[in-house]
Amino acid sequence: MTVIQNAGGRGRRATAAAGLLMASLLMACAANEGATGAAGKDSPAEPGSSISGNYLAARHAGVVGDDQEAASFLTAALAQSPDDPVLLGRAYSALAMDGRVAEAVEVARRFIAVEQNVALPYVVVATGDIHDGRFDDAVRTLDNIPHGPLSLFLTPVLKAWADFGAGRIDAATADLGPLKANPPTATLYDVHAAWLSDAAGDSAAALAHARDAVAAQPEPWFRLADLAGQIFERAGQPAEAAAVYERYLSRHPDSQLMQPGFTRLHEGVRPGIEIATAQDGAAEVLFDAAGIAGRQNSRETALVFGRLGLYLRPDFPELQILIGDMLESDQRLADANEVYAGIDPNSPLSVTAQIGIARNLDRLGHFDEAQRLLRQLAAERPSDADPLTELADILRRKERFAEAVEVYDEAIARIGTLQPRHWRLLYARGIALERSNQWPRAESDFVQALKFEPDQPFVLNYLGYSWVEQGRNLDQAEAMIRKAVELQPNDGYIVDSLGWVLFRLGRYDEAVIELEQAVELRPEDAAINDHLGDAYWTVGRQREARYQWMAALASGPEAKLKAEIEKKLERGLLREANAGVQ
Repeated sequence: MTVIQNAGGRGRRATAAAGLLMASLLMACAANEGATGAAGKDSPAEPGSSISGNYLAARHAGVVGDDQEAASFLTAALAQSPDDPVLLGRAYSALAMDGRVAEAVEVARRFIAVEQNVALPYVVVATGDIHDGRFDDAVRTLDNIPHGPLSLFLTPVLKAWADFGAGRIDAATADLGPLKANPPTATLYDVHAAWLSDAAGDSAAALAHARDAVAAQPEPWFRLADLAGQIFERAGQPAEAAAVYERYLSRHPDSQLMQPGFTRLHEGVRPGIEIATAQDGAAEVLFDAAGIAGRQNSRETALVFGRLGLYLRPDFPELQILIGDMLESDQRLADANEVYAGIDPNSPLSVTAQIGIARNLDRLGHFDEAQRLLRQLAAERPSDADPLTELADILRRKERFAEAVEVYDEAIARIGTLQPRHWRLLYARGIALERSNQWPRAESDFVQALKFEPDQPFVLNYLGYSWVEQGRNLDQAEAMIRKAVELQPNDGYIVDSLGWVLFRLGRYDEAVIELEQAVELRPEDAAINDHLGDAYWTVGRQREARYQWMAALASGPEAKLKAEIEKKLERGLLREANAGVQ
């Protein structure tokens, strides 16, 4: 069985428009999407002298997710062929993703001059116009955007904020009309109408729209709860503000994001207007769009929208977290840390950013620095378990299990009474306990985690497998692992667990069937290939067993498993050492 390495890891935050918009929003941008991959390089390569060489190098950089190199190579190619629509179409996107938005705007203008049927460059150009205060130009650009999914949400709201910037408040409100007429976006009509009215000084209209938006969302997302609550506070409605903050906390009980609101209510201090300018409002729209694109696995478009939003509003912690998250997913860890480091230390999201920096420092090979940062955060926030949980997770991933247990214990002591939402923390500590030979405590954690989350496949798998290894609770263990397979039928590690349990129980023919399926799901895993080799040997298929062991050896097993496989290739499987559990 393979340990699930991300147990106890952090959850990804939801962004503002969660659940409200259709996946087709991204179809308008698909023409500009290329394949992307994991990591960029620390030092950019130098562009070459040929157009084709620079273009191919840019494509490769895009494949590995290196936006900086992609932008540099495409810029070099454009210098040699300034009007090439393919180069223009890729260059503005790469420049935007690399955060070079001013350059992206100018390249997007050139692209529109030769190609008018792609929507995304119009958004880039309009963003540049809004940034520079050319609101009439932004409106004209958005009026010319090709009709498509973007016109359902992004175009009308951006246009509304451009009209607001030009002082046309009635026109701005009218621009939002298409949102109200479309059920999936009706709540966003009230959201942006509230923010527009608030910025325009119409507190009565802002209050009415905020109430409608909150009423339509029994589980408000963070930006709605936060900004609607601020409108309620400014309108002298503290009870309504507290109620919306509490509603958010009921779904996110460990969140610290509502604390500034509660502090203001306690002290009787009213907040200023957070969305006060056209740039602020347009940045909110692009933040929403980036979140939607990210949830649809449209990485390039999500990062373009995110960078555009940050260009309009550089101090936007929620968007900075989202962009950092995307860069982490691309393994651009130093770039992610640069974004996280720009978050205002006074923001409620500052600690989230600092934890992200520590996590990435460790992944970049700077464990001592990561540990110091997390210990410092833990000392500064004595009631917060998150820094300690992150440190424990890092230690567990490094297989420093006994140390991880000690830190998990510290984190759990800060929490006090555990709730069902803490099942993942118990599971992670259980793994560390089991791997440090503290089985009674590990078993207790796994059992408690299952009481909190009875259908959690990874916990079912881990506990069931452990019992079989010990020859205990065999019927219950098999049932638990079968349930885990039903819940996660395409998880090769869990299917392997079922096959290996059947092997240990002496049901070899059944084991072969499950282990063959596990190898299909995880052909590169050494342990799973080794298990199938053992099963083949036991049912008399020695030639296939040797092939499977060689495949396991080629997969780079750990030293102990490597030695065992080499011994089996030399002498075969010693049946008496692998008899089924009786």
